Amino acid sequence: MGKHVIYDFSEYRAFFERMRGASEDFQRELGTWLEAAGIEFLNEVEEQIVQRNVMNSRLLLHSFERGDSGNVWEFDFGALKLEVGSNLEYAVWANNGHHQKPGRFIPGYWEGDEFVYDRNADGGMVLKAEWVKGKHYFDAALKLFAPQFEKSFEKKLEQWLTQYFEM
Repeated sequence: MGKHVIYDFSEYRAFFERMRGASEDFQRELGTWLEAAGIEFLNEVEEQIVQRNVMNSRLLLHSFERGDSGNVWEFDFGALKLEVGSNLEYAVWANNGHHQKPGRFIPGYWEGDEFVYDRNADGGMVLKAEWVKGKHYFDAALKLFAPQFEKSFEKKLEQWLTQYFEM
């Protein structure tokens, strides 16, 4: 007569069902969290534009949008991806620096020592060949945001694990 071992796997079946539900919930929650993180990052980019006095124009400040097709910077944090950009061609030039094209006319006017861009102005200025230093507003925002992003994600993951697996 042989010996048998009988093991009841019904509890494991329930565990796997619970994992499936937790996975779906977590994906949904993660998407919401990532969207909020993207908005926080855009706010930091805007803050850096203001702090670094990038230019006397609200155009650049308001041009950043999530997933914009023009001038998109992508950051891959492992399996998570945050994509932001600007629809203004000069956004990357203002960040990195650029050579001015000599003889190019820029519409606007002068207020003291500061030139104010105004595309509807009758006057303006003509550029001379010169390197314009970048303000590195985007780089600074990323440097400030990345550690916060990682800590926030770790906290979210810990909350999720505790919620579903009582750790």
